[in-house]
Formats: sequence, structure tokens, C-alpha cells
Amino acid sequence: MTSATSRRRPDEDAEVIVVGAGPAGSTAATYLARAGLDVLLLEKSVFPREKVCGDGITPRGVKQLIDLGIDTREEAGWLHNRGLRVVGGGVRMELDWPSLADFPPYGVVRPRNDFDDLLARNAQRAGARLLQQTTVTGAVTDERTGRITGVEAKTGPERVPVTYRAPLVLACDGVSARLALSVGIEKRDDRPMGVAVRRYYTSPRTKDDFLESHLELWDRSNRDGPKLLPGYGWIFGMGDGTVNVGLGILSTSKAYGKTDYRQLMRSWLDGTPEEWGFREENATGRIGGAALPMGFNRMPHYRNGLLLVGDAGGMVNPFNGEGIAYAMESAALAAECVVHALARPTGFSREQALRRYPTAVQQALGGYFRMGNIFSKLIGNPAVMRMATKHGLPRATLMRFVLKLLANLYDEKGGDAMDRVISTTTRLTPSA
Repeated sequence: MTSATSRRRPDEDAEVIVVGAGPAGSTAATYLARAGLDVLLLEKSVFPREKVCGDGITPRGVKQLIDLGIDTREEAGWLHNRGLRVVGGGVRMELDWPSLADFPPYGVVRPRNDFDDLLARNAQRAGARLLQQTTVTGAVTDERTGRITGVEAKTGPERVPVTYRAPLVLACDGVSARLALSVGIEKRDDRPMGVAVRRYYTSPRTKDDFLESHLELWDRSNRDGPKLLPGYGWIFGMGDGTVNVGLGILSTSKAYGKTDYRQLMRSWLDGTPEEWGFREENATGRIGGAALPMGFNRMPHYRNGLLLVGDAGGMVNPFNGEGIAYAMESAALAAECVVHALARPTGFSREQALRRYPTAVQQALGGYFRMGNIFSKLIGNPAVMRMATKHGLPRATLMRFVLKLLANLYDEKGGDAMDRVISTTTRLTPSA
């Protein structure tokens, strides 16, 4: 029932529809509901649900959790880490997260089935109406203006067709981007994509103060001697007796799309020390895979009442494959623009507020993602990657700079010389 203060019309089901209750959708729904808006949050799965991810969150993502009001203390179920361990070129280096004014000095690990559930319940507590087992199949638009008026979906176990109506829709439906595709917003082929596979293993390495990144993947089970495999790997201790182990490959690599990623992972892990436990008999589930849409590979981020948020807008970091932090950041920006838009009369003034969203996203991330797109092309060449690993890893000062750059962790104002270099370069890099 429409409340007395709602701007919802009698023929509308909500003031705002948010499609997808992952980190982007739940974050946006929380901020919108807290602002007093009538929010309908549609999720195709049922919580808790599995999601392919590394489960590691850098300090950039932790900041978003804190901004959202989430308790990130270890007592609240978060496993903290102090930095990144980089392995490659015969070097093993531990790098603490940088000490900054803008970001906390720790990262966290939490399984996505629990993490996403927590964020969705947080949105519900804020006042958002969550409908699970509701798969959105496309947008409903006004035939005359092309403006979005709602979404078509199939709901419940019987997948009953239903239409939900609202004047604004946030597409937080991930890499599938069904909503964007339904209104003709296509993927950009000049932007990188990634693919990641991961699996959980029972392992004595379950508790670790560092996230571990392997810049070289070696198949040591090869009879003809060690063989260098394409991609990079990770080992993230979960603190519960298990470890999240995975690998990623960029579309800029010649191996992309031509590789059996699951077999690639087995080959790498068969060459790791047996005492780590990364063997078939210690696996606690199947190998899962997912695509990573990077560097704004789907644009425009706003059109005719539809806002693309997080993975739906290609907002995965091309430097390191991180998506959660940017999903939540873009969700906060989208929510702010929607709140201001709905506080204005319909028409030009409201549209001005909505068009601020793609500009805000470009200002926040455009230059950095542009640099990341260039970086992804460079490291797609195995020779470049080997040279960087061989000559870069042994240099601690250089690696501290690289960590700040790759994880997007620096103070925009003030900070040290490294921060000023990254901030200036990001600001001057064209975002197109």
C-alpha cells in the first residue's frame, strides 16, 4: 500500500526498482530506503546462495562496508588480513596494506554466500522490500518515449510471469546485464574481460594474515619439466578450516577462450606442496567459474530512467579483478543521484540529476580504469609479465607503489609522493 509520503503513483509498484541483490543492488537499496524511498529489490536466487568470487575484500571495499554501517570487526565474523603476499619469479614478498587517511589499514575475508545475505538483510532492515526467486527478463518501456516504466519478470518456483512498474530502475544484475541488453546497451569489445575459477579446499593454510597472489602459475606435474601456465592465481585463507583457491585469465591473453580453465587450475594445484592440501580429496565443492566485466565495458551507464551499477556497467578493476568495492561505490553514487532526482519535479530538472550519475562514475573511476585497460593489454603478453615479475618483484619500494596502484589505495589529497604520482596520473588520464 502506498504510504502518505510516497511519490508512487497508483499504477506503480515502487518508486525505484533495484534488480539484483548482490553487493551493488543491496547497497543501493539500503541507501535509497534510508532516504525514505519505496524500494523494490528483486533477486533471482534464494539467500543464502553461492557466488563465484575470491571472497577477499581490500581496504577499499572495507571502507564501503563501514560507510554502509556494517560492523567489520573480527568479533562480527570478519577475518581480517594485513596485506598482500606476492609470489613470483622466485620471490616471495609480504606487503602491508598502506597506512592512509582515506582507507582502513586492513582487508577482510568472508564467504560470498554469507556476505551477500548479510547485505540483503541490511537492505531489508533499512526498509527495502526484497523479493527472492524473481528473475527479471527485460525492461518495460514507454513505446512513445522509450523511457523505462518497469521490468518483466518470472517469480516463484512456478516462474509466474509478472510485471513490476516504477519510474526508475537500477540494473544491478551482474555480468549477464539482461536489463541493459533488453534496451540495446551492448558490451564494448575494446574493453577487457576476465574469467575466474575458484574452489574451496580443507587446508592447514586456512588462517593467514595475508591474501596471497601468485603472478606465475607453474604446472610441475608436467613430465617434460615445469610449464608456465597463463594467468595469475590466489590463495585466500577463510579462517574456518578451508581456503579459497582460484585463478584468473584476461581477455588480452592469447589463452583466453581457448583454455580448459578447470584443468588449468588442477594442473597448477597439483604442483603445489602436498601439505597445503590442494588435492581432489580435500575439495569441499566443485570448481566454479565466472566472467569479470572490466574497465567500463558496458556504456552508457544511464539512459531513459535505467542506471547500470557494478558488474552490469563493467565496473571490475582491470588491474586486479576486484569488483565488490566498485559495485558498492557505484551503488552509493547511483543512490545519491536517484534520491536527488526524485526530490525534483518530473521533467528536465529530474533528468539533469539522473544524468549526473555517469559523470560522477567517470570522475571517480574513469581515469583509473583507463590506465587499467592499458595495463591489461601489456600484461596479456607473457614476455612482459615475466620481465615485470623478474625485475620488479625484488624491489620492495617499487612493489609498495605497485600495490597502491593495483589495489587503488592512495590518498587523493595529501599523502606521500607515491600517492601524489598516482593521483595526478589518474586525474590526467582521459577516461574515454
